[in-house]
Amino acid sequence: MKKLSLVAQIGIGMVLGVLLGLIAIFWGFGPGVIDWIKPFGTVFVNMLKLIAIPLILVSLIDGISNLTDMAKLSRIGGKTVGLYLTTTILAISLALGIANLINPGSYLSEEKREELRVKFAPDALSKQESAASVEESGPLQLLVDIVPNNIFESMTSNSNMLQVIFFAILFGVAMIMTPVKEMTPVKSFFNGVNAVILRMVDIIMKYSPVGVFALLAGLIVDIAGNDPSSAFGLFKALGVYAISVLFGLAFMVFGFYPVVLSSFTKIKYKDFFKGMFPAQLLAFSTSSSAATLPVTMERVQKNLGVSEEVASFVLPMGATINMDGTSIHQAISAVFIAVAFGHNLTLGDQLTIVLTATLSSIGAAAVPGAGLIMLVIVLGAIGVDPAGLALIIALDRPLDMCRTVVNVTGDATVATLIASSEGELSEGIDVSKLTAEEKLEVKVSESDIEKFR
Repeated sequence: MKKLSLVAQIGIGMVLGVLLGLIAIFWGFGPGVIDWIKPFGTVFVNMLKLIAIPLILVSLIDGISNLTDMAKLSRIGGKTVGLYLTTTILAISLALGIANLINPGSYLSEEKREELRVKFAPDALSKQESAASVEESGPLQLLVDIVPNNIFESMTSNSNMLQVIFFAILFGVAMIMTPVKEMTPVKSFFNGVNAVILRMVDIIMKYSPVGVFALLAGLIVDIAGNDPSSAFGLFKALGVYAISVLFGLAFMVFGFYPVVLSSFTKIKYKDFFKGMFPAQLLAFSTSSSAATLPVTMERVQKNLGVSEEVASFVLPMGATINMDGTSIHQAISAVFIAVAFGHNLTLGDQLTIVLTATLSSIGAAAVPGAGLIMLVIVLGAIGVDPAGLALIIALDRPLDMCRTVVNVTGDATVATLIASSEGELSEGIDVSKLTAEEKLEVKVSESDIEKFR
């Protein structure tokens, strides 16, 4: 019997997880799913987070040390930041156009708004408190926060990714400036550690179908509890808002990115999508760009032909500062909440949304739910009561799963563009053929080819 690929196993896990969650809420054993199934999903996410910081630290240092030309490093860094900011601004502008055209806030009745405010008031308050601590820090606090005063302390939390990236870049640049004789053993050390971490990724990914199954089963029960009618009523009331966000996200994945790729590279988007599909599935399941980063890096190098030095520099940066999906969500959510609360947004207000959503997306942690904290800052900038966050909390996790797919796809797109512009993209790669070859090679050497399939 032919062994299922990892992609197929993950897909089966997703379907079974959703089915179990739905059965649990209809048959009344949701607490059992939370107590006995969901923890396996939490373990899976924790394992991915476990290697996120070591992977970013080691891969960045290893990648930068390969760029012996400082001019090339500066050029790639400039392109990376420039492209990430450009795609983010375009994503926000698209989202504002969708929000103004569909105007989802007008579809909520006053009774439903009040119901949601009461139901999710504690969650909204916690996000407001987190955002308040960010706002009180001053306009340049983001710049201050990038530079750590203790790298070991920074590595204790995935929310400090920018600090880890700063240290890794500084360390990598210092390696380039160090004489080759003295740098060689250090370079060999990081090469070896990088190989070990990638092997850890292989091991963790073998568990992914079980983790995805448990995550989705737990998510369904968390949203609905034991009252399916309440869950479906809530989704119906916020359906237009969700469709607006999903339309913006889908346009980026199936419209904007394909046009950019076909215009500036030789990679067909069909092949790009096939190559990135496992990473997109994991992004959807974990709602975390950081947790998905190991798989994103592997797929970009292996299936898209992006060189290791470009992938190891561009992708860790993207997991932290490139949040196209999050930006779309923030812009549409801000307009939705503002209209629902009776605010008429001016052109100035919408330009403020573009600016604040762009800046806040740069500082957003690449973990589930971080976008909500940043959204409070955006709402405050346009004078809308942050308590309005309660209106969308019920749908945030499913939408977070979708916007993370866009974040990861955007990271891979930018990495491919930069690799192509630097001549670091393999010529004539055909992912569909590569996939067929891998399927044949599995029969000969499963241990070498299985990896992320």
